[in-house]
Amino acid sequence: MTKDRTLPVDDDARLLAKRLMRTARSGALATYEHETGMPFASLVQVATDLDGTPLILTSELSGHTKLLAADPRCSLLLSAIGKGDPLAHPRLTLLAQAERLDREVPTTQQIRRRYLQQHPKAALYADFPDFSFWRLNLASASLNGGFGRAYRLERTDLVTNLNGFPDFYDREADAIAHMNEDHREAVALYATRLLDAQEGAWRLIGIDPEGLQLALGDEFLRLPFPTPLKEAGELRSTLVALAQQARSTPA
Repeated sequence: MTKDRTLPVDDDARLLAKRLMRTARSGALATYEHETGMPFASLVQVATDLDGTPLILTSELSGHTKLLAADPRCSLLLSAIGKGDPLAHPRLTLLAQAERLDREVPTTQQIRRRYLQQHPKAALYADFPDFSFWRLNLASASLNGGFGRAYRLERTDLVTNLNGFPDFYDREADAIAHMNEDHREAVALYATRLLDAQEGAWRLIGIDPEGLQLALGDEFLRLPFPTPLKEAGELRSTLVALAQQARSTPA
């Protein structure tokens, strides 16, 4: 019997997996082609829903759209990009069931807003009638965090629990607009002082109960909160505390 080489899942593994999910701009989507019995891989642009569930936007002209409609089983490979050996960087394979979203449902409009925050150029075609948003509802995942660091994760390790946050879509939208318009300096300091990122016009593109997503051009970063929010009312004080911490951190 082959020995299982995976490690017990710990908080560091969960944090790494969620960072990959929240910062990947694209991924390799594998679907199933019934006619040939072969897997079909496509490059897709990826965003995340409020709980971290991957989101994709596809055209009816795409081969993977037809395959997902026939069989929603799929997998999505996300990888950190960096210099040197690509296999030296963390990567995450997600196993999921794809769900096409109804445009007329209010939550789809919230998902559209989040997707376009993360991929603003998609606004050029997102509302074309042959395009659809999909949620990739997660079942499990395989995480390779580097040499000798392999993990098998369950859905509960990957998604953020939104119980107790019924109005967070609206709260998130208001906070993002407020911070990007009135507190650009604080947003930039989140990136440069707390994440050691380059100087620039950083902007918030996502907030959830566990952290922030920031973007500068094509670079996405994840800033976890020191402690996940227990309820939505803690968001303002958490953002203020992070700004104070960033200002007191040496450049």
